[in-house]
Amino acid sequence: MSPRAKDPKKAVLKPSQIRVIGGKWRSRKLSFPPIQGLRPTPDRVRETVFNWLQNTLVGADCLDLFAGSGALGIEALSRGANNCTFIDLAAKSCQSLRQNLTLLECKDAEVIQADAIAWIKQNTHNKLGITKAFDIIFLDPPFNQNLCQSACQTLIDKNLVGVNSYVYIETELQLKLSLNWTLYREKTSGQVRYRLYKVANK
Repeated sequence: MSPRAKDPKKAVLKPSQIRVIGGKWRSRKLSFPPIQGLRPTPDRVRETVFNWLQNTLVGADCLDLFAGSGALGIEALSRGANNCTFIDLAAKSCQSLRQNLTLLECKDAEVIQADAIAWIKQNTHNKLGITKAFDIIFLDPPFNQNLCQSACQTLIDKNLVGVNSYVYIETELQLKLSLNWTLYREKTSGQVRYRLYKVANK
């Protein structure tokens, strides 16, 4: 008799890591828990994105929605952002993020466990004192759940984006967006499309 095939749903997932690409924490490796659907932005993509943002990062107030591993917000903090608010629904992701920020001795960040769109609807400020539009927003929602357009519209409605804000959006390749923002940069990597918008108007 042949051995029984293992049930993939019961397979034990190994912890994964992200590596900070640049800034004061350059080359630091941080672990994050194995969560289904969690796909940190790859090193090569992050390097491209932060080259696009290099002249806007220092002193920026950032928001990392659907934060997951926190790779984008942590990279921004490493490169001189003033602060970053991380929003994620998964308790394990939030716990890991808090642990990693403590490991980095970072005090300029807040991690909030919440549904990202619900949080946008209910909040216009946070404990870090952000009572105006964020300078940079990272938006990397789960794929194939039609969350991106709704999230962008809610950011507009709640005045969390303003003139000269930048919004980075990472989506599945085929997703089309209708936004009244200036598309500043755009590239694809495999089945992922990533775009940087400048909010020239609302």
